[in-house]
Amino acid sequence: MNVEDLGPRATGRAFVALQHLLPQHGISRLVLAATRSRAPAFKNALIRLFVRGFRPDMSDAVQTDPTAYESFNEFFTRALRPGTRPVDADPRAIVSPVDGTVSEAGPLAEDRLLQAKGHHYTLRALLAGNQAWERTFAGGSFATIYLAPYNYHRIHMPLDGELRESFYVPGKLFSVNRTTAQLVPGLFSRNERVFCGFDCGGMPFGVILVGALNVGSMATVWHGDVTPRRHREVTALPVTDVLTPTHLAKGDEMARFNMGSTVILLLPPGGATWTGKLVSGQTLRMGERIGTLQGWQG
Repeated sequence: MNVEDLGPRATGRAFVALQHLLPQHGISRLVLAATRSRAPAFKNALIRLFVRGFRPDMSDAVQTDPTAYESFNEFFTRALRPGTRPVDADPRAIVSPVDGTVSEAGPLAEDRLLQAKGHHYTLRALLAGNQAWERTFAGGSFATIYLAPYNYHRIHMPLDGELRESFYVPGKLFSVNRTTAQLVPGLFSRNERVFCGFDCGGMPFGVILVGALNVGSMATVWHGDVTPRRHREVTALPVTDVLTPTHLAKGDEMARFNMGSTVILLLPPGGATWTGKLVSGQTLRMGERIGTLQGWQG
């Protein structure tokens, strides 16, 4: 270990230790209330502070003036102008569901996913013991994509899909940045999350929304706000009598993070081949090809 590494490493450990002490869910509920305030002076102060700190690119937004939004959350989950995120139209193309940065991607070693160098976690833990989906994805492929605060925060379909099952899993709300991923074992299987399982012409795939510190809520187009929840227990979410059709086309919006976090894609064995660009640290834009469907046989 180099002497130069001691400072950042110690800082990272202190940051993680602080997260263990913080009332994570209480903070996130306060963030939820603050970011949905419509008091002009308050919401504009929040927006200006955020813009100075993170410098989000507003050029693609429908409304380019940050303070024109009615609340901080409307600014944070802003819509983009049509055509700014072209979706690869090839029927075999798997596209990025978000703007973000690849944390890790590749094959599952049976039921184990790579979290960060030297750190793995299991499908069973990630899926809260759902054995049917665990068997579906064991030995398949995964991609973990991190959304930074300055990114676009709507989540879109990576493939055409029919929603088959969805459930909420309670958990912690650790930060999901690279420092925490390297220092908190099983981070993504410990944090609060929402699973959405789909069928694409007979091939299953999964999209998991992972909560994080300061994520006031996670919402899907079918259920509205899923978090925060009063009863923090594994809960099935309906797939009938929902807010929008359960079949969505590739590129359609499926969810939002009300503050930033991480998305995990899961595909079964033989379901996909990732492109060469899907490597740790690679930045992505929603709609660009990240993989190709293979001849999956269920």
